[in-house]
Amino acid sequence: MKTKLLNCLFLFFSIFAFSQAGHIMQGVGAVNMSMGGASTAQPLDISGALQWNPAAISTFDGNIIKLDVGLFFSSPELSSTLPPNMLWQPGDLGPGAPGSPAVTGTTADDRGLSPMPALAMVWKKKGSKHTFGASAFGISGFGVTFPQETNLPLDISGNPNPDWNPNASNPINWPQSFNGFGRIESDYILLQIGLTYAFEITDKLSIGIQPNFNYATLELEPNPTANPNASGYPTSDKASSTGIGAQFGLFYDTGIGLKLGTSYKTTQKFSEFEFENTYLDNSTATNNFQMDYPSIFSVGVGYSKGDFDLALDFRRVDYENTDGFSKTGWSQTASVSGFGWKNISILSAGLQCKVINKLPLRIGYTYSSNPIPEEVAFFNVPATAIIKNAYQFGFSYEINSNWTLDAVYHYGSSDGSTQGNILSPMMASPGNTLGAIPGSSVSYEMNTSMIMAGISYKFNK
Repeated sequence: MKTKLLNCLFLFFSIFAFSQAGHIMQGVGAVNMSMGGASTAQPLDISGALQWNPAAISTFDGNIIKLDVGLFFSSPELSSTLPPNMLWQPGDLGPGAPGSPAVTGTTADDRGLSPMPALAMVWKKKGSKHTFGASAFGISGFGVTFPQETNLPLDISGNPNPDWNPNASNPINWPQSFNGFGRIESDYILLQIGLTYAFEITDKLSIGIQPNFNYATLELEPNPTANPNASGYPTSDKASSTGIGAQFGLFYDTGIGLKLGTSYKTTQKFSEFEFENTYLDNSTATNNFQMDYPSIFSVGVGYSKGDFDLALDFRRVDYENTDGFSKTGWSQTASVSGFGWKNISILSAGLQCKVINKLPLRIGYTYSSNPIPEEVAFFNVPATAIIKNAYQFGFSYEINSNWTLDAVYHYGSSDGSTQGNILSPMMASPGNTLGAIPGSSVSYEMNTSMIMAGISYKFNK
């Protein structure tokens, strides 16, 4: 019964491909998203406070429950090129067919829409210094579906294909028998359940703590973390992992409009993913892969004056000390050791205007640096959802003293491609440890859009 309940919660509160800053959600819920994710020092709703600063829930009185549901769409594109005389041929140990033409192509993702729910609750007795909260958020994820290339240099019999167009053929999506990856599909989902407690030290200063319990799944096709055999890399079944961590926060309200906040989310330590792999020759094997969630330091400033609320947050995400992201490169058996991401900075800003009675309007912006270095872009094809600039517009409608409706529209862009060389373990050498193929390239870029609606209910005191 417990397993069935966990699975139901996971399916409902998970995300599938919404990755704004590295693989981290920029915000939670319609209100927080509409402020660009900024809420460390400006808690406009309980979801944003529970996600970014547990101490900030002390600003809410009474009992409040909130549910948000969104529809998210992404449009990543994957491109790659091979220079002349470097065509990959079946049976070759590596590229290098003399006289072959340059090859270039682009593959569009065909994943479609993904749901995005979030549930939060805060409760507090009147006049109490103690505030409690609970949340179930999908806080992280990535996913792509790039179909296998069908425009190939050879036909099904292995003869030259007279209809082949090298200017519209994406070599990274060629079948593995052609030394490509074939169909590329990934699904990573992280559900976090948080139990939050905040205490008002004074009427202006609060502290908060939040133990986190995490559940994640990961599926890869092909699975580059496994050792390849003669037929290539395997496809993995969906593997699951559990993890724990915590978040700590401080919140200070000067009482004259200015608010300050800071929080620290520890590394969320996970058990290993245990993959059940199936190779193209139908043989099977298993492998393990460790992938934790990085620690995040946040600091924020808020200011409220009359009908306006301003919020500004800065975050630093520590990928370089996180298992699964810190290491990279080929192992001695040609498996991939990890993503090789760098630390990133995130800047979130939002403005709320309340000049229209019962209809506050909000705009938000989020900037994120790119965690993927050029030299390891190839290893990160399954996790291409990197957004540099995101823009949001949202509003709320206060139905009465109990019920409030919220809505937001989001648009994000990678603002250019993440690009690097195609890498091959067969090309690796002491002077070329990653096996970069000279003159080759692999790149990916994407845009995202989302609409989300939320509803909150404040219980009568």
